[in-house]
Amino acid sequence: MKRKLMMAAALLGTAAATAHAADPAVCRNVRFADVGWTDIAATTGLASTIFQGLGYNPTKTIASVPITFAGIKSKQIDVFLGYWAPTMDPIIQPFVKAGSIKVLATPNLTGAKYTLAVPDYVYNGGLKNFSDIQKYADKLDGKVYGIEPGNDGNALIKKMIDGNQFGLGKFKLVESSEAGMLVEVNRAIREKKWIVFLGWEPHPMNVQMKIDYLAGGDDVFGPNYGEAKVFTATPPDYAQRCPNAAKLVSNLQFTTSIENHVMVPIMNKEDANKAALAWLKTNPQALDKWLAGVQTIDGKDGLPAVKSYIAAH
Repeated sequence: MKRKLMMAAALLGTAAATAHAADPAVCRNVRFADVGWTDIAATTGLASTIFQGLGYNPTKTIASVPITFAGIKSKQIDVFLGYWAPTMDPIIQPFVKAGSIKVLATPNLTGAKYTLAVPDYVYNGGLKNFSDIQKYADKLDGKVYGIEPGNDGNALIKKMIDGNQFGLGKFKLVESSEAGMLVEVNRAIREKKWIVFLGWEPHPMNVQMKIDYLAGGDDVFGPNYGEAKVFTATPPDYAQRCPNAAKLVSNLQFTTSIENHVMVPIMNKEDANKAALAWLKTNPQALDKWLAGVQTIDGKDGLPAVKSYIAAH
């Protein structure tokens, strides 16, 4: 009888421990994908740092977009924070229709932009709309600055020029690279010269330079300044297998301001996790919503654990 009671007590203890545990041990490894974009490095760095504070072991695989989606399908990737819609829609839709990828309903980022921009003094000087560009052809030296050849943004600019849209038929697209374009923009700002260029947010350019985005380009780049939304993708059963990790992932919602600031040191070659840790040290209030209802891997309250981890590193 005594032995039966001891066995029952042991079973109850095991059951209690299991009920208290946030996720099974197999969920400790959280495998992220990163397609090599600085904004995705920033958000993945933030998520990885928080997971480390919860006792998980996050890892990151650099892969192309198609390989990332194939990795989620085969369950070799657990989380991808970088599904940009509508740009990636044609690539991901077959996986979603087949039920092999789940896209979380709420975007992790809204308000992203991708359109033409100018320095603030140019904007204040009257160039506020796509239709204004041709008015200032002389001041702009008849040029629109893009990034690397073959980029989709460059293609939109070239199509606009080739079709004489907004009277830009005599303008020239200057192609180089992201870095090359930003060198030209910074030089123009130093010399207070007029320049119009391909801009986007999130990107450090939005905090390192005073710029404004041009209105009126809906027919070229899409409505709301070429607005995009970024979603999170996981295997369809991830929330069932790893409910606590999935809860954190579903809580992660960023802003363009957050990403702009975390991206600055990453663009300067700093490790993404270090950049994320530094931002979290000075912005701990962001953790409150992200960690709501989230536990550590061993079932303790997640928020104080992550705050302690950040303070200690």
